[in-house]
Amino acid sequence: MTDPGAIVLGGAPGPELHLLEVGATVQRLVVTGGDGVRRDVALGLADGAAVRASRLYVGSVVGRYANRIARGRFELDGIEHELPLNDRGHHLHGGPEGFHTRAWTLVERTATSATFELVSPAGDAGYPGEVTARASYDVAEHCVVLELTATTTAPTLVNLTSHVYLNLHGAGPVDDHVVQVPAGSYLPVDEVAIPTGDLASVEGTRFDLRTPVRVGDIGGLDHDFAPDGSGWQRHVTLEAPGTRTRVEIWSDQPGLQVFTADGFDGSEVDRDGVPLGRCAGIALEPQLHPDSPHHPGWPSAVLRPGETYRHRIEWRFSSIGSIQ
Repeated sequence: MTDPGAIVLGGAPGPELHLLEVGATVQRLVVTGGDGVRRDVALGLADGAAVRASRLYVGSVVGRYANRIARGRFELDGIEHELPLNDRGHHLHGGPEGFHTRAWTLVERTATSATFELVSPAGDAGYPGEVTARASYDVAEHCVVLELTATTTAPTLVNLTSHVYLNLHGAGPVDDHVVQVPAGSYLPVDEVAIPTGDLASVEGTRFDLRTPVRVGDIGGLDHDFAPDGSGWQRHVTLEAPGTRTRVEIWSDQPGLQVFTADGFDGSEVDRDGVPLGRCAGIALEPQLHPDSPHHPGWPSAVLRPGETYRHRIEWRFSSIGSIQ
């Protein structure tokens, strides 16, 4: 089911993107697979009300701070700030009423692009400064581009990302998908997914995804990786041999959260009423490292007046066996 209020960009033979104003959310992403079949490769929910009610962040832009901040506290310029706790005593994805629950305003629209804007007032979820965020989607011949920007009226934290879950088969678990992440380091976490503070080598661990690995053979992941190099680069490649479909995700961020959705239990349903079961999709989220306010040596999430936060994500689709 497609929400009749969805904004539809692009179309066959290229990607067709359906967007909802709540959460600037991706509801559908239809592409032509390597087998010649057009299918929806992104998990999606029925409408904006379903997005607000969900606990899974399906397809939404999350913020002000994507991922976790330990104990929901951070200090900025000597001032302590408290945030709502919504994940085992910690703050996750901007809290229970984060950017994923808000009605973003559509401010620009063409046949292949759309820009949404959200004004987050000072004190929103405990964060200082009024933040104006924008999410700009653009559909090209074989790719979808998302540019996230933000400005602020006072020093604050900003770390935005897209929480799209991909399934290149269009249905069923993603166990047989193959993932490759060119990252020699990852962030170990404690029992409630808070980083321990180290960047550890992936060598000899199940986190070594530098060569392609079947998702079902990894074991459940909800971990941040530090791709080698810096700046604009390929963060991850995901392939589905059954449909001969490949996607590369490129970004300019220092981290990539890989979440295999092993905890999905069917208690929530997708836009067609199908239960979202274990490994129904995989979320591959470029972002700053989780809990960075408590780790001064990591790339900073601090945004100050006069600065502009920018984050670009590109999903490049192709057929397995094609020339890149």
